[in-house]
Amino acid sequence: MPGDQPVSEQDNLSPVAPFRVVNIGASRPTPLMEYIAALETALGITAQKNLMEMQAGDVPATWADTSLLNQLTGYEPQVPVEEGVARFVTWYRAYYGDAQG
Repeated sequence: MPGDQPVSEQDNLSPVAPFRVVNIGASRPTPLMEYIAALETALGITAQKNLMEMQAGDVPATWADTSLLNQLTGYEPQVPVEEGVARFVTWYRAYYGDAQG
């Protein structure tokens, strides 16, 4: 259970919800092509890419702000994207199976 006082302005503490939601990520941008390369490596396949110009709704950069996670727990994520994606693929295949479509 969370405490009864917000720890920062980014804190989403609610008087109704019994839990907080925090962002867990690298606190730095990861280029999309780096993420795709990590998926390709972990899956052992090459993605079929259709490269296009920026589309309506696309954002040029985004990343996780993990300051609330750190304030609440002292934890700072350190897992590189390649390792995190590989771990996720391993978990996904163990949980859902390894169906190739």
